[in-house]
Amino acid sequence: MAGKIFYRQRSKMVDGAKQPRYILVAVSGLDLKVYGQHLRMCELKQIAEAVGAELVGLNRGPKHAGDED
Repeated sequence: MAGKIFYRQRSKMVDGAKQPRYILVAVSGLDLKVYGQHLRMCELKQIAEAVGAELVGLNRGPKHAGDED
């Protein structure tokens, strides 16, 4: 069974900023240590390809419990 790498977009991201855009949230089914928390998509894809994992993007829910997004 291939492992999974879960990521999401950073919430405090400014358009045009030269900063990594994604946050690594969780890793399942892999023996993998990650030392960086904020990563670029190309870095996530390279890691996933190297370890044979699937990338899973997490959708952002509503900001508050009663709000609709």
